[in-house]
Amino acid sequence: MEKDAAINVLGDPLEPCSTDPVTGFFRDGACNTCTEDAGSHTVCAIMTAEFLAYSKYVGNDLSTPRPEFMFPGLNPGDAWCLCAGRFLQAADEGAGPRVRLAATHQRALDIVPLKVLKDHALSE
Repeated sequence: MEKDAAINVLGDPLEPCSTDPVTGFFRDGACNTCTEDAGSHTVCAIMTAEFLAYSKYVGNDLSTPRPEFMFPGLNPGDAWCLCAGRFLQAADEGAGPRVRLAATHQRALDIVPLKVLKDHALSE
């Protein structure tokens, strides 16, 4: 799998999202992506209790540890490369988490309008 260019939604070099817990489609700590990343794990989101509850409600439990997949489970405050479609769905329903724009891959823009990302952006 060949990574797409590591450029963020602002047109700058992509910054890391999280190494604790380690995140990303490639589990390299960044929201890098490639053609094989069907879920577009490109939005660097900061987890909130509200978003984790919402995600579990819609069928994607991110808070329960899954050791068999080396997944620690997420807690409020953790940064995670979220699927762009799930982020947009949560944002549309009022449960969107905050976003680190500098660590959000430009491919997120294929799914999420920049205005929506900016509306959820942390002040960095």
